[in-house]
Amino acid sequence: MSYLIDKFINLLKWPVAVLMLLSLPAYIQSLYYFPFITWRYMALLAGFFLFFIARSMMDSAVKTNMEIIAHEMTHAFFALITFHKVKGIRVEGDNSGGEMAFEGQGNWLIIIAPYFFPLFGLVYMIIVSIYTKFAPLNLIINGIMGYFIGYHLDTVGSQIHEKQTDLPKVSYKFCAMFLPSANLWAVGSMLAFNSKGWAGIWTYQSLITQLNARNWDWLVNTISSIF
Repeated sequence: MSYLIDKFINLLKWPVAVLMLLSLPAYIQSLYYFPFITWRYMALLAGFFLFFIARSMMDSAVKTNMEIIAHEMTHAFFALITFHKVKGIRVEGDNSGGEMAFEGQGNWLIIIAPYFFPLFGLVYMIIVSIYTKFAPLNLIINGIMGYFIGYHLDTVGSQIHEKQTDLPKVSYKFCAMFLPSANLWAVGSMLAFNSKGWAGIWTYQSLITQLNARNWDWLVNTISSIF
């Protein structure tokens, strides 16, 4: 089963990269549709800045160790959802890196996942969904969401460098085409959840589709007017 899934995902690699590259204007434009001047987003922004204040006071070894664990857990999560058996996760004692072992060939999504997917943010959204079934949403929850957005952006930023061994495996060209939109998608999805929960994420995906269609129409009309 995992072999067939890997083959299918690997076939989609470059089509997905092209789609994400072409969708980059839509992901940027989508940020204008969020109601940032509201109490929910003010609380989110406070949590966002609180992360960077906490980060400046955090021991560098602890921070690095947390990033490595999150990195390998994200690899493992995508291995599991693509039907691979995870054999184990190892973190080097000197915090120089880690490794996740799994059965099967693997695919590009497993390799690139830590560089765009906010695993801890997803876990938090699931917890919030359970919490709000018993208690009302409050600004503290919005602030914690901002904290996780800050954590995601900081973690991704610190992991993308020339010594990173994962990136050459999928090629730097693919990373340049895929990762900017993928990270905007991740942040946009968390912002949308901050507004309306899971329904907000579906609305956000629909918005991206609409913006892509509008941008394509504009491009076609512009080219037609020239020729």
